[in-house]
Amino acid sequence: MTKASNDKTHFGYQEVPIHEKANRVADVFDSVANKYDLMNDLMSLGMHRLWKRFAIDQAAIRPGQIILDIASGTGDLAAEFAKKVGKQGLVVLTDINETMLEQGRQRLTDAGIVANVRYVQADAESLPFPTHYFDCISIAFGLRNVTDKMAALRSMYRVLKPGGKVLILEFSKPVLPLLNTIYDKYSFTVIPKLGEWICGDAQSYQYLVESIRMHPAQDDLKKMLEDAGFEDVTYHNLTGGIVALHKGYKY
Repeated sequence: MTKASNDKTHFGYQEVPIHEKANRVADVFDSVANKYDLMNDLMSLGMHRLWKRFAIDQAAIRPGQIILDIASGTGDLAAEFAKKVGKQGLVVLTDINETMLEQGRQRLTDAGIVANVRYVQADAESLPFPTHYFDCISIAFGLRNVTDKMAALRSMYRVLKPGGKVLILEFSKPVLPLLNTIYDKYSFTVIPKLGEWICGDAQSYQYLVESIRMHPAQDDLKKMLEDAGFEDVTYHNLTGGIVALHKGYKY
C-alpha cells in the first residue's frame, strides 16, 4: 500500500502527511549514512552481499550499456555494473538523499571507479532523464522508502528502453510460518538494539523494520509492476522470502 489515506502515507507504522515523508526518510538516512555498510553486514549477517550478487547476475549487464541504479546508497550494485559496462558504457547513480549519494561517490572514487559513472540527486517518483534512455534499471532496498511507489514504477518504465529490464531487490514476506516468527522476533528486538549500539540511533532502525512490514508482498508488487506497464514480470524468493528480487521487461 502506498497511501494510508487521502492526504497521508505510512512512515513505518505511523501515518504522516504525504509532504512530510520524504524529509523524515532523509533524516533517517542522514543519521545512519556513515555506518550504513557496517549495519547492513550486522543486520543481515552478511547475507545482503549474496542477495546483491544474485541481483547483479540476474541483471546480465553487457559492455556499452547505460544503467540506472536508483536509491544507490553506497553504490554496491553500481560499482559492479560499472565494471561490466566498461569504458563505453555508463552507470548513473541516483539517491534522493544527498548524504547517501556522497557516500556512494566517495566509495566508488576510492575504488578507482570514476570514468563511467555519474551521480544525480533525484526523486524516484519523477526521474529527470529522457524517455527510453536506460538499458537496465535497478533499485535495491529503496522502493519501500518511496512515498508513491506506483509513480516511481511508472517513472522507471518511462526512462527504460524498449527491450530493457528493471530489477527490484527488496525485503519481502517470508513464505515459511516458522521463519516468519523468528524473523519478526529478530527484527523488532535485535535490529533496533544494533542501531542504538552502532549508530546511537534505535529509532531510525525501528522505522526501517516497520517499513519492511508495510512494503507490498511478492505478488502485490508483481501486480504493481504489471500495472505500470512491465511485462514478463517474475520474482525470486531469497532466504525463504525474507528478500525477493522482482524482474520485469519493457517491450
